[in-house]
Amino acid sequence: MRVLYLTQWFEPEPNIIKGIRFVRALEAAGHDVTVVTGFPNYPAGRLYPGYRLRLVQHETIEGVRVIRLPLYPSHDASSLRRSLNFLSFFVPALIYCLFRAGRYDLAYVYHPPITVGLAAAMAGLVRRLPFVLDVQDLWPDTLAATGMVGAARLIGPIGALCRLIYRRSLGIIAQSEGMKRALVGRGVPAGKVMVIRNWAEAEFAAVRDRASGTGAVSFVYGGNLGRAQALETLIDAAAIARRRRRGIQVTLYGDGVDAEALQSRPGASAARFMGRVPAQQILPIFAAADALLLHLRDDPLFAITIPSKTQFYLAMGRPIVAGVAGEAADILRRSGAAIVVPPGDPDAFAQALIEMAALSAGQRDAMGAAGRDYYAANFSFEQAMRRTLTLIEGTKARAMSKRPART
Repeated sequence: MRVLYLTQWFEPEPNIIKGIRFVRALEAAGHDVTVVTGFPNYPAGRLYPGYRLRLVQHETIEGVRVIRLPLYPSHDASSLRRSLNFLSFFVPALIYCLFRAGRYDLAYVYHPPITVGLAAAMAGLVRRLPFVLDVQDLWPDTLAATGMVGAARLIGPIGALCRLIYRRSLGIIAQSEGMKRALVGRGVPAGKVMVIRNWAEAEFAAVRDRASGTGAVSFVYGGNLGRAQALETLIDAAAIARRRRRGIQVTLYGDGVDAEALQSRPGASAARFMGRVPAQQILPIFAAADALLLHLRDDPLFAITIPSKTQFYLAMGRPIVAGVAGEAADILRRSGAAIVVPPGDPDAFAQALIEMAALSAGQRDAMGAAGRDYYAANFSFEQAMRRTLTLIEGTKARAMSKRPART
């Protein structure tokens, strides 16, 4: 099958769950895949070195065909600039789908943003290109939860837009059971939605390279420094923990819209800010950590969302301190790898840091091993790809059955 993989985000941008490895697995199953995406600018909203905007750019990344279309680079709290970012990719994506739909049998559409799904839906009306929608974030809920200024005005129109796109899609992937329940509650037929949990793009840190013997217990966060993560709780907790117990070292790797605010926050000296590092460099950093840190804003949306770091951290085989609720919290507790506290509570998070630091290295290693085993049993790449291929191939069959017979 000829598959158009339509996504605004793709490698070399970080935290790409369904990137090169995903595409290669589709190709290994016999499908011919072309990635159509934007120019890399996430998470700082600045175009990556070596790229300049042009109408179309063709490239090959590790054997994967990638076509880049222009967009307005932006990723901050401004509703105007974020809207321009989303809409600026929507327009060339729609044009591409209208003029190139005949090259493909199926589109696999990655959401967010929902404007990518709109491009596929509108083109499908004209060119009869069926599409599967991969729902990673529940819109419009995410816009409000991430603190985008002016999001309240957009909730009604975007909600209606989402319902239209759900109707037009032939299949929907939800990344959690809670997300499936929410979609069904919004009128999507249950039989149209398949839950396929995300995996870790890099599975299992091969060797644990222990820290240098400073005596400090090292806690590491790696990823986006954004509104959804609400890392002010983590910073405040680090300051509280260091006042109560010596030898706690908190380090943050990453970038995002809240980076400057976090670094200027009172108590920020209790943590080290190391900036964004390439994906291949973060793996040994995680492997060397005594424990990994995870936090999400206290919002109803995140009770049904499983942040991708959940799987990634479990796969790394290190223990976790997490401030999350809902489905992610349940997973981490069942794994035996984490101390979980309510989100948005610096005192509780600080106490969790102290409890983790008080454990022996052997106890922390045992927690990490339990998490790795839980990941292997529940989130493996192979399991997810089998379900993905089942959905894609079934969707194609349904699309063929709906086409009028030729006379």
